Amino acid sequence: MNDAHFPLFLTTAIPYVNARPHIGHALELLLGDALARHARQRGRAVRFTGGTDDHSTKNARAAEARGIATSELVREHGDHFRALSKALGVRFDDYLHTSRDARHAPCVQELWRRCHDAGDLYQSEYRGLYCAGCEAFVAEEELVDGKCTAHREEPEPIAERNWFFRLSRYQAPLLAALESGALRVEPRERHAEVLSFVRSGLSDFSVSRSQSRARGWGLLVPGDPSQVIYVWFDALASYLSLSEFPENYAKFSGFYEPGSAREHLIGKDVLRFHAVYWPAILLSAGLTLPTAIKTHGFVTAQGVKIGKSLGNTVSPFELVEQVGVSAVRFYFLRHLHSTKDSDFDLARLVQAHDVELAGKLGNLLQRTIALALRYPDLDVHVGVAAESDADRALREAAESALATVKSGFDDFALHRALGGVFELVASANRYADAQEPWTLCRRVASARTREAAADLKAQLAHVLWRLCEALRVTAVLLAPFLPKGAAEILQRLGVSAAQRRDLSLARFGLEGRFRPKSGPPLFPRLGVSAAAGA
Repeated sequence: MNDAHFPLFLTTAIPYVNARPHIGHALELLLGDALARHARQRGRAVRFTGGTDDHSTKNARAAEARGIATSELVREHGDHFRALSKALGVRFDDYLHTSRDARHAPCVQELWRRCHDAGDLYQSEYRGLYCAGCEAFVAEEELVDGKCTAHREEPEPIAERNWFFRLSRYQAPLLAALESGALRVEPRERHAEVLSFVRSGLSDFSVSRSQSRARGWGLLVPGDPSQVIYVWFDALASYLSLSEFPENYAKFSGFYEPGSAREHLIGKDVLRFHAVYWPAILLSAGLTLPTAIKTHGFVTAQGVKIGKSLGNTVSPFELVEQVGVSAVRFYFLRHLHSTKDSDFDLARLVQAHDVELAGKLGNLLQRTIALALRYPDLDVHVGVAAESDADRALREAAESALATVKSGFDDFALHRALGGVFELVASANRYADAQEPWTLCRRVASARTREAAADLKAQLAHVLWRLCEALRVTAVLLAPFLPKGAAEILQRLGVSAAQRRDLSLARFGLEGRFRPKSGPPLFPRLGVSAAAGA
């Protein structure tokens, strides 16, 4: 299969901006960035997008609490969210703030009109319990001790006349999409969860709020200025806004054709909105469904979800400043599970960096290049020596790493993919320890004849070429996870830019000759003070 024939439109969810971002937001950004970079490595056309959800009532309440205009608050916090992606080295193709991007309001209004014209919007009285934190109505049986399980707050009783969407009309087509695999939810247990929910029967849901309850903040319902469009209808439409729907929708038609993929990367707490409500709205509007909903777990602190409303947040900006972006990216993508909840622990982050990045990869690079530069006339090239058992084991480790990386990304198990890269690093270190190139260097220096020295140099070049080649393959595989670190490894090995981008280049034996360059330690150890939060 040629991956280049399968374009990918990948979105991250757009977060509320009622407060500054915390490290829980970092996981989704980093997962998305790695997914997009890996897809590009496989030759796919990729559109990777993000943004902020500005029209939440939570934002309006937060602004009231500070005594400032809601527009001022969402701009301030929205800019922080945009800055976070840059601080983490996340490379979006497009980014949208729903309250200030001119593409968004026309998109939401057109989507509303299409659903209305399809007969799927109607007015009715509603009474229920509303969780402000979730921006959603909740059933009494979903509460624990009368409180929302996500935000640990009691929901507010609401009674008002709203616009409703006929979700009940779409049970059969949603089941068909889910059961056929046309709409896939990952991981499998989340797919089963959504199927069970849809099979149990679907109820229509409210898609507007009164102006007073929305605090006058949000997009007005077309033809009914007494109502504001529900924040989730508004926010989900951002994925279409980023396709410049309706005016320039054809511009991105390649991402909506057969064989293309449209994937939403989200947290498990918003699964129902993305896997049930959103596809139903798209079906009503006569628009193309997403192909996959990739659902990650929560970043937790001692088992409790990190969140603004829970007051257990850590600043990602301070974390990057303290330990560096490579350490953050490595820890989040290697040691936090892609689909299950994972505890954030600063001491473990520092240990992972110092033991694996600095100790295993950084040290391997440093000592390999130092040995290669010991003799100015040493030619680190493939040579003609027969492949030994140890050589073959290293080559097979590289082949295994490539397969593990591919399957890890395909299965949305990026922690496993990155683990495969470091299995190759471990194999290369074992090879170095067994072949002892430093001993060969000493033997060259003490050789009694020119012929003996030349023979030993050939043996040394044989070993160092294989170590350099293992490092080159490692760097190509590492690029989606640590783009700057991977680029620096390739730079120091003397690998040309043309030999860096494509995943097909992660095959052992492609680079015939290396011209290494010295440099400072690539991943300096952070040490105990960083682990203590100093």
